[in-house]
Amino acid sequence: MRTILFSSQAYDRDSFLAANLPGDVELHFQSARLSLDTAALAEHFEVVCPFINDDLSAPVLEHLAAGGTRLIALRSAGYNHVDLAAAKRLGLDIVRVPAYSPHAVAEHAVALILALNRRLNRAYNRTREGDFTLHGLTGFDLYGKTVGVVGTGQIGATFAKIMAGFGCQLLAYDPYPNPEVLALGARYLPLPQLLAEAHIISLHCPLTEDSKHLINAQSLAHLQPGAMLINTGRGGLVDTPALIEALKDGQLGYLGLDVYEEEAQLFFEDRSDLPLQDDVLARLLTFPNVIITAHQAFLTREALAAIAGTTLQNIAAWAAGTPQNRVEG
Repeated sequence: MRTILFSSQAYDRDSFLAANLPGDVELHFQSARLSLDTAALAEHFEVVCPFINDDLSAPVLEHLAAGGTRLIALRSAGYNHVDLAAAKRLGLDIVRVPAYSPHAVAEHAVALILALNRRLNRAYNRTREGDFTLHGLTGFDLYGKTVGVVGTGQIGATFAKIMAGFGCQLLAYDPYPNPEVLALGARYLPLPQLLAEAHIISLHCPLTEDSKHLINAQSLAHLQPGAMLINTGRGGLVDTPALIEALKDGQLGYLGLDVYEEEAQLFFEDRSDLPLQDDVLARLLTFPNVIITAHQAFLTREALAAIAGTTLQNIAAWAAGTPQNRVEG
């Protein structure tokens, strides 16, 4: 089966070629992002393997189906970027990678917490310039602090276990309480109450119609002044302009983002020689208490190997008529 991987990077090539490749799968790596302009590159490819910022809207899916594509094999857990109704209408099957390494994302969230708290970005730049003073670098002990986990699936539960290891008190918000998180002593609360009580809030929920802009001006008003917010989930979980206002008035004391609502045209590309056209992102980058990484939380050797292995297994199972990890429209 001819399979094309859109938005593929060098690490994708390395991980997929190192995996146990089914004998009838022929891989082609395409660095371009999938869009209506690039969909023609997938003509005569039975399987299209897109990533999180590829365009899988109805017009693109129609073009793919007309070109012979029958399977969309997502290299991600999330599928909010797929028009599922259009896929069903066109007879396109959708499969995904429901879990690869919850540790990768959870540990990156913790890394953002530690870097923000101890001002590591400022300290690193300062010492490189020969400034060894400590003013402005005061942090706080994580021990005893209250951490709110929004979304307690595999990643959220893994994050909760790590923070419990620091001696933090755990709060959680999720329509479906996780017994593993309850066993850590976490209390499940309504979101406004969690936001009001937590010193640190970390988002680990999927992006759906119900969770879009879950964090907005109204919900940010519930925060303790100076609280920390971490988002390694999806950019659309937060109303980004509202974050700027909360940072300006001190309601939000620290912000760590690995995802951004308008990241599709920016992330995974080297744009260092170009003026930044996104005014909201540019404004966020001016705050000393903000750290933004470019959707790298998943990027560990273990996670990449799991993504490649599960994706190839999904393709092989679909070809054998026993599809697994299907996304139902």
